[in-house]
Amino acid sequence: MPLKNKDKDRKIDNSSAPQTPENDEEMGFLEHLGDLRSKLIWAVVGIIVASILAGIFIQEIIDFVLLQPAVTYGLKLQNLRPFGQPILYFKLVFIIGFIVSFPFTLYQLWRFVVPGLYVNERRWARLITLFTSLCFLTGVAFSYFVMIPSMLNFAAHFGSEKIVNNIDINEYLSFITLIILAAGLLFELPMLIFILSRFGLMTPQFLKKYRRHAIIVILILAAIITPTPDPISQLIFAAPLFVLYELSIIISKFAVKKYEETKSKPL
Repeated sequence: MPLKNKDKDRKIDNSSAPQTPENDEEMGFLEHLGDLRSKLIWAVVGIIVASILAGIFIQEIIDFVLLQPAVTYGLKLQNLRPFGQPILYFKLVFIIGFIVSFPFTLYQLWRFVVPGLYVNERRWARLITLFTSLCFLTGVAFSYFVMIPSMLNFAAHFGSEKIVNNIDINEYLSFITLIILAAGLLFELPMLIFILSRFGLMTPQFLKKYRRHAIIVILILAAIITPTPDPISQLIFAAPLFVLYELSIIISKFAVKKYEETKSKPL
């Protein structure tokens, strides 16, 4: 009797097979461009919607968010341009819209990347999106409630009493925006280290080895970004970066461990 082919009846066990990306079929270059364009359009729509909401409450934002810190320390703001105030309103609406919609923009980036990720990597992508948004918003809050009051207090009380500190409102907005965005981006350091370590591009040993170099770089950044020359403001800006750097070393250890576990798993 001919032997039965048992292989035909045997069920294939896929439990040990490597996880594949969500889309098995490779997308073409033009399809990738189309998908990226779609996600960018959604990100722009998010910024526009957030800007419209900011425009509805623009007067409250001007009075209590922009002007209140200067008024608290007795700084007098003035407009020196013919269309300075309309420009100020448009700038502020866009800046608030960008900050508020930042998590949604990151979500659109995640949606673009996730089809090419494995199942276990998609979970990390969600966490990265969440904590990246939290880090950015934490940096924004820290700069507004801690750094900016300290700098304005220094600016208000430094120099001769015979000199009146009349500050152009647009220059004041540029100062506030620079500090807020710089702090928000620099607070992304732990997430950047996590991503690099998760893919084997960074190690905690490297971070420990160049800790002294990092301290010097942080102090230089604090001196460049903080427009006030007082060391107190610079240290207020540099101190949390020192903490974030040490936190990044711990995060790197965890991420490298996960990376090595992933490498050691048989395909």
